[in-house]
Amino acid sequence: MLRDGPLPRPVHGIVEYIEALAFIVVPLLLFGPGAGAATATSIVVGVVLLVVAASTAGPTGLVNQVPVVAHVAIDYILAIFLIAAPFLFGFSGETEPLAFFLALGIAHLLMTIATRFLAVTTRRSGGGARRRRRPERPVPPRRPPATADPRGRPPLAGGAVDPARR
Repeated sequence: MLRDGPLPRPVHGIVEYIEALAFIVVPLLLFGPGAGAATATSIVVGVVLLVVAASTAGPTGLVNQVPVVAHVAIDYILAIFLIAAPFLFGFSGETEPLAFFLALGIAHLLMTIATRFLAVTTRRSGGGARRRRRPERPVPPRRPPATADPRGRPPLAGGAVDPARR
């Protein structure tokens, strides 16, 4: 479900804030008084999108509570809902709300597909393909052999330590 697209996560987050504000403001300015269902749906979608964007763990999240995988799933569900909303709520006959919901639903779907949600990647110095960083494993401390003298003298034959050397 997570893709390594060309759009960075911070850009995705900023666009979601702008999109949330558009869902809240645009219906009040453009839909008119006769588009009650479209206006209400748009404002609810805007608030939900704003809450999800602000609470997602990431560079643009404010609270960091929603995991990235859940955010991606919500984005896909939201995009499908935006495309279906005019038909579900009966405003498919109204041109402006229909165009607004379809355009933003398709744009949100494409943005989600194009976003780089995967872990930070690094480039090889030769300009080769990207590789994901592997977590560093701790290196255990080096211990002297068990048969060594506490002062570092080599052991006697058979691994015994001379009692006079102690």
